[in-house]
Amino acid sequence: MVRSLIAGGYEERGARGIYPLGSAQDPVAGEPATQVLNVSSGVNLPGTSRWYFVDESASEIVLVDAAGWHELARVPSGGTAPCHLALNNTATLLAVANYESGTTALFQLTPDGAPVALPLVQQHVGSGPVPERQDGPHAHWVGFAASGLLYVADLGIDRVLAFDMDAASGHLGIPQDAYVAPPGSGPRQLAFHPRLPIAYLVSELNSTLTVLRIEEDGALTARQILSTLPSDAGPGSLGGAIALDAHMGRIYVSNRGHDSIATFAIGEDGEVDLLGHATSGGSSPRFLLIEAERLLVAHEKNGGVTALPLNDHGLPGAVDARADVPGAAFLGVLT
Repeated sequence: MVRSLIAGGYEERGARGIYPLGSAQDPVAGEPATQVLNVSSGVNLPGTSRWYFVDESASEIVLVDAAGWHELARVPSGGTAPCHLALNNTATLLAVANYESGTTALFQLTPDGAPVALPLVQQHVGSGPVPERQDGPHAHWVGFAASGLLYVADLGIDRVLAFDMDAASGHLGIPQDAYVAPPGSGPRQLAFHPRLPIAYLVSELNSTLTVLRIEEDGALTARQILSTLPSDAGPGSLGGAIALDAHMGRIYVSNRGHDSIATFAIGEDGEVDLLGHATSGGSSPRFLLIEAERLLVAHEKNGGVTALPLNDHGLPGAVDARADVPGAAFLGVLT
């Protein structure tokens, strides 16, 4: 079945809403379907045509029905500059990472996906050794593990936090340090192994991929730390997005500045080996999506959305298609 793609981006770079892209085999940007702006994250309510999107500049979460692209709700995000969203496995809770304010927010949801009320908010505390990026907490990613724990990667304090909670009430407990990252590394995004108690962390400031074991108490223990850059890369690159292909046993990480995609092979024990690098085809690759044996890359600065075919070994080839989406920062698949 051919599925349709969507893309969002930043208004200051020319994006005007959510763009339909057609298929992964032939991505072409159409006219914006809705005027939700500054979209760097979105998540579909399973079994429905409803989507939650962040509007970073407005510090709002927007609920949209993609069957007609009607806006259903718009609520404050529980902080400033929301940049990532996640649903729990029962779709009763929506978590939000607010980058600028360094807060985690948690919304309770009705059965049709509407937020029940204003979110519960937890303020992160701390700073890091890189003053221009770590002057305070900067929550960058949220996600629910299979155990139900909510993890949050905070770039500003070099921590991955874990929240225990009551799913029925949506109560956020006091965050615990699940993983204390190397100082100045800037944790950015996590991805969970589909079967093993393993998580993979991309750190932005030092461009690394860390393999973390998930302990029974929810703590994360580092097993490997590898660079996402080639040995001859110059300074000035930042770690970006992560995408995990469970079928091929591959992890893809984008390098913003070097403008490349690093490919890692996942071993039977969950540890990884670097296979190589491919050019992303644009400037500042911010978001990755695997669809129909292709790797789609959204470029925040220049280059729009590129499509890189994946070969039989899961390695990205040269760009063979491009969709003109200005300031591209998010990609999704319509169901």
